[in-house]
Amino acid sequence: MPNHDLLNYDLDVSEVDIDLVRSDLAAEGDQLDALVTAEDDWTRPTPAAGWTIAHQIAHLAAADADVVTAVRTPDAFDAVVRRTEAGGSRYADDVAAEGAAQPRSVLLHRWRAGRAGVQAALQDVPPDHEFPWFGSTLTPALMAPLRLMETWAHGQDVFDAVGVAHRPTTRLAAVAALGVQGRGLSFAAAQLPAPPEPFRVELTGPDGQTWAWGPQDAAQRVQGSAFDFCLRVTQRRPRGDTDLTATGEEARTWLDIARVFL
Repeated sequence: MPNHDLLNYDLDVSEVDIDLVRSDLAAEGDQLDALVTAEDDWTRPTPAAGWTIAHQIAHLAAADADVVTAVRTPDAFDAVVRRTEAGGSRYADDVAAEGAAQPRSVLLHRWRAGRAGVQAALQDVPPDHEFPWFGSTLTPALMAPLRLMETWAHGQDVFDAVGVAHRPTTRLAAVAALGVQGRGLSFAAAQLPAPPEPFRVELTGPDGQTWAWGPQDAAQRVQGSAFDFCLRVTQRRPRGDTDLTATGEEARTWLDIARVFL
């Protein structure tokens, strides 16, 4: 896993309402839970190459367990990092495959327990409490929206697998905000210099409201639906399959390389 510090990529969470985001995280997990509980065949392939529904749930369960370890027993997290480094580029695939091999009922119980554990861990410490993460130091105020983003993104893969529309909700606000703030991360991951000037981002939320970031007179602009923006920054859709438009060369480049994770 790359040794980047998430806190160095302008992921400003000073305005995060952590109570709201924790509630949104729980709701997003519950929605996905209802979907996979109703689906008997967890061997269905998802858009992620080689990953079934079971792989997606196993991945989320493993990540939740890592969060609980990092917050509850930070000294023990070094062992998690060593396992990750030893596993190399195949680590996430191997962990997902190991979990996917478990009986469906066992994996479902494990994922539910992990979600509850994350909620409790993030609630029991102050929002600015620092704990270790992979090559980084995070806080509950940042981890909560990151877990929401990942739950939503991997949930999208499952919704796609079963052919059910993933109805957008206002929970996308936190995911979109991470996407906007992750502009510097996107350019760094692509080994490109980050544009120094601010961008204007205007997104249409699920209820028709406009979510906006940046100065209104910015030369570099991105517009479109919040749903498609979140699909793009989580790399669930190619740019050409979204309604997003970009004004300015750097804005166009950003949409090509956008991401919210390392």
